[in-house]
Amino acid sequence: MLTAEQLYKSYGDKILFDSIDFTISPSERIGLIGVNGTGKSTLLRTIAGLASLEKGTIAQAKDYEIEYLAQEPELDPQLTVIEQIYYGDSALMKLLRAYEHALLELQMEPENEKLQETLLNLQRQMDEQDAWEANTGAKTILTKLGITAFEKRTGELSGGQKKRIALAKALIQPADLLILDEPTNHLDHVTVEWLEKYLQTYPGALLLVTHDRYFLNRVTNRIFELDNGNLYSYEGNYEFFLEKKAEREELERESEAKHHNLLRRELAWLKRGARARSTKQKARIGRVEELQEKKFDTKNQEIEVQVGSHRLGKKVLELESISKSFVDKQVLEDFSELIIRGDRIGIIGPNGSGKTSLLNIMAGRLAPDTGSVEVGETVKIGYYTQGDEELDGEQRVIDYIKETAEVVHTVDGDVITAEQMCERFLFSRSEQYTYIRRLSGGEKRRLYLLKILMEEPNVLFLDEPTNDLDTQTLGVLEEYLHHFPGVVVTVSHDRYFLDRVAERLIIFTETGEIERYLGTYSEYLEKNRMKESEEKLPKREKPIVKEKKQKKLTYLEQKEWETIEDDIMALEERVSELEQGVADAGSDAGEVQRLFKEQEEVQEELDLKMERWEELSLIVEASGNQ
Repeated sequence: MLTAEQLYKSYGDKILFDSIDFTISPSERIGLIGVNGTGKSTLLRTIAGLASLEKGTIAQAKDYEIEYLAQEPELDPQLTVIEQIYYGDSALMKLLRAYEHALLELQMEPENEKLQETLLNLQRQMDEQDAWEANTGAKTILTKLGITAFEKRTGELSGGQKKRIALAKALIQPADLLILDEPTNHLDHVTVEWLEKYLQTYPGALLLVTHDRYFLNRVTNRIFELDNGNLYSYEGNYEFFLEKKAEREELERESEAKHHNLLRRELAWLKRGARARSTKQKARIGRVEELQEKKFDTKNQEIEVQVGSHRLGKKVLELESISKSFVDKQVLEDFSELIIRGDRIGIIGPNGSGKTSLLNIMAGRLAPDTGSVEVGETVKIGYYTQGDEELDGEQRVIDYIKETAEVVHTVDGDVITAEQMCERFLFSRSEQYTYIRRLSGGEKRRLYLLKILMEEPNVLFLDEPTNDLDTQTLGVLEEYLHHFPGVVVTVSHDRYFLDRVAERLIIFTETGEIERYLGTYSEYLEKNRMKESEEKLPKREKPIVKEKKQKKLTYLEQKEWETIEDDIMALEERVSELEQGVADAGSDAGEVQRLFKEQEEVQEELDLKMERWEELSLIVEASGNQ
């Protein structure tokens, strides 16, 4: 067990932890949540022993081991992947590191007898310490995380690959407490689902910060909420936390109301000058002063975003026969897409498949090798990018926002000043004059998002918006997008966010092809699961109609047989008519969608008729032979 008592930490004039207490018991699964800038990462680093405290103590057993995964991990660029994940001081890690090093040297000099003897000795030690399972487990974890080049140096890898290696290292190290800061960043849905299942059986305790609410809900059994320097604990997962937090806030509001009434009565008594012995009067004055000093945490920390947008015309965006290649890879080939008013599009696929490139081409930030991009005259794009915008650290928060606009207009036509918008984004009047360099990474992303929305765009491009925003900010952003009158196109791996925002998907597949799906992300995943389950089942052979089972058609089947070929021909003609209708509709997206839907329905009916014709023809053939 780890015990923390009276932890106090401040940053400038902001209190991050105000004498907080908590314990972490064996096998607990704790999710830490809070608005960006409240000190979540600082608390993780403090528990891991990487950040100091002003007051308080953290106590644990002498042999208590903590493993920490930073949000932006630093790896030794000279170490290979396998050397990096076995980097540690435990006897097991030292043995595994020595074994892999000897194995690599022997591969380079297979005839070296001294190396052969060293490897044999290490293999005996692996047997004695039962280290083979750990060795296999480590490579399995790496493979599941998409890392297969074990001998490659980490300095040659991308940022996403480095994060995966650091995650593998954290999972492999023996630990009583595993601390993970945003472990799902840079992971696709398949890997996230694997990590969910892996952590559910992790032998030690777990403390994590993540924006992925599905992940948080499925992995945790306790929630810590860091809010205004206080730490609140909830027994249960994220869904349970939301219910109990609402109850706590309601109780806090009731307590504040009662406190206000008591203070009002006491002040009225003093002002009236009611007679009382001097000692009692002094005590009453002291009580009033205490009541006046008491603070309540009833400030509603919601980010209200009611900014309007410029009017959007009928034509939005049309991509025709787009192709794009980089030095070693073609990411788009003959790709066409029509984006219309009201579209809510999610772009999904593996890392490096070309999703961000497509978004950049749509935004006009990247030119295609071939093809054309037509943008409607009324389109005003707001682009929230994945990488940090270059923010001037010497600039103040309010000045950064005012560079975009002094005021914005709401959907109702009201005017909101830049200062008011900053307040709605949890930057108080005093914090608005803070230098940007003093903000946390998450606060900078929140500020950047505010700037994008203050431009009042009517087409929003969002590239991995969930990576650096806290769950509360994401919830409000999702609510804003729900009421947003323009077009939304987002690249994301976050299942919860996509389910709330996207109504159709553009899917970059592992094979390099691009597919479309009309529906939510969860519906798409469920469809794929069902398809995979069906493929695993043994294929059924077509039923053979035996003579003795049925020798001839029944009366009703005979009537059906007489008309079924005419029915099939009529359906085939209707499919052809609808195909021509789709072609003739041109750029009328609404008509195209209606005709295409009807075409799919008629085609399905035709397929069923063909199957039935085959069944009846087998009976007719059998009866004829008889």
